[in-house]
Amino acid sequence: MNIQHHGAVNGVTGSCHQLHFNKENSILIDCGLFQGSEKDQGSTSVNTETNQYTNNNDQPLNDSQLTIDFDISTVRALIVTHCHIDHVGRIPYLLAAGFRGPIYATTATAALLPLVIEDAIKVGVTRNKSIIDACLKRLTTQLVPINYKHWQKITLTSNSTNRLTSKETQAKIKFQPAGHILGSAYIEVESIEVESIEVESIKGESIEVESNKRPTKHRTVFSGDLGAPYAPLLPAPKSPYRADTLIIESTYGDKNHQRRKERTTQLQHIIEKAVADNGVVLIPAFSIGRTQELLYELEKIIHQQKKHQQANKSPVNQTSTLWQNIDIIVDSPMAAKFTEQYKNFKTLWDKEAKQVLNAGRHPLNFEQLYTVNSHQEHMDTIAYLAKGRNFTNTKPAIVIAASGMCSGGRIVNYLKQFLTDNTADILFVGYQAQGTLGRNIQQYGPTLTQPNKQGYVYIDGQRIDIKAIVHTISGYSAHADQNGLINFVKRMRHQPQHIKIVHGDERAKQALAEKYQQLLPHANIEIPKS
Repeated sequence: MNIQHHGAVNGVTGSCHQLHFNKENSILIDCGLFQGSEKDQGSTSVNTETNQYTNNNDQPLNDSQLTIDFDISTVRALIVTHCHIDHVGRIPYLLAAGFRGPIYATTATAALLPLVIEDAIKVGVTRNKSIIDACLKRLTTQLVPINYKHWQKITLTSNSTNRLTSKETQAKIKFQPAGHILGSAYIEVESIEVESIEVESIKGESIEVESNKRPTKHRTVFSGDLGAPYAPLLPAPKSPYRADTLIIESTYGDKNHQRRKERTTQLQHIIEKAVADNGVVLIPAFSIGRTQELLYELEKIIHQQKKHQQANKSPVNQTSTLWQNIDIIVDSPMAAKFTEQYKNFKTLWDKEAKQVLNAGRHPLNFEQLYTVNSHQEHMDTIAYLAKGRNFTNTKPAIVIAASGMCSGGRIVNYLKQFLTDNTADILFVGYQAQGTLGRNIQQYGPTLTQPNKQGYVYIDGQRIDIKAIVHTISGYSAHADQNGLINFVKRMRHQPQHIKIVHGDERAKQALAEKYQQLLPHANIEIPKS
């Protein structure tokens, strides 16, 4: 048994891992798209005029960033940990390459995946309806929803040529809640080798019987993306009982997040400070996961402000007025669709979120929330917000739009309009990969501590000076921090003797490797290379 890595080795995107059981059989764990400069030296973005994937030289992405450049003849199944684009974005190319095996995913992920793939095809490949429909038909034909905590057998082929003895490999998988986004899972893969011996019966017939050797079992765990503890909406992941080999992400392998109370307070203070001049706050956020968590937290702040005012019977103050008047705009049709799916799968919410619902509140659908759907509405919203900056009685606004790394989507048009506005603020609440527009803004834009920075970025070939103030709250990451990643291993009853660290910058992987080596001094801790 061996594992090949076809992505998420040089960074955090393009997740795709191939577990080989033998020469004839393997499975894929995820098949994600590369973003930023993690597959190629160019930076990845989407041209908002052509809706085409491009690098930082405005050239279309090369084949190495999009196509399947490895042998899939032995792949018996694709296992999907969750439906973020960097874990599923190459699935259309896998299907085009001839893969016809089952695609296993949790029930919630199976509901979300066609939406994600349809959007990915429209943005990165074509808007031809017949081609899109054909791909989605193929996808749904092969898609198999699986419940959490249920063992699913993987059908393998056997080509044994030894007439006296043969080894049969059996395999099964199980999805366990990962707490990253709706439907996310880490994967347990159990492989079993059973040796049989051919003997002659009394009647002279050849029959196979199991040898005296006990079946050899091996448990491999793929973490996918593990969620942070105490994140809104979803329960935190629990460690598996056992792992012999562990392939684990390391996005925040060198950092620890703020506590939830601290990050909520910081979110509130940043927004209050940012909109004091009635400015616009732009929050780049992925349509799945981060957007819903932000809505949950913002509704909570609004509710607490209102509750505090009513409890103290105090006159309306400036802060409470701000929160009662602020417009919260979600400009993403995809986010709206995914939010509906979050509502459909309330059974997967954590205890706190269910209590909020039982109290009659609606954390994903409240009075001050506005959803922008059509492209015309999107452009009208930008024009309205831009024009409103000229009036003193303008209402403050928070805009949440994809993509989370600013590598495409509607957030790019907002950035083109407001990056040069010193009354605007950009708030990053998630990881920004190397080479993405989000990382460049985060790196070169002015901050509260460095307000005089004079950075700039290029969008669609146009130089744009960054005058908006840039903020970062790392605590809102949907990824486990260093302590969470360590505890995931520490809390296993049977801990792994082989750990492969993927899905992280080099510094994060090295820091996590050192921690794991201290925890398991005799284990093989490996950082795979491309």
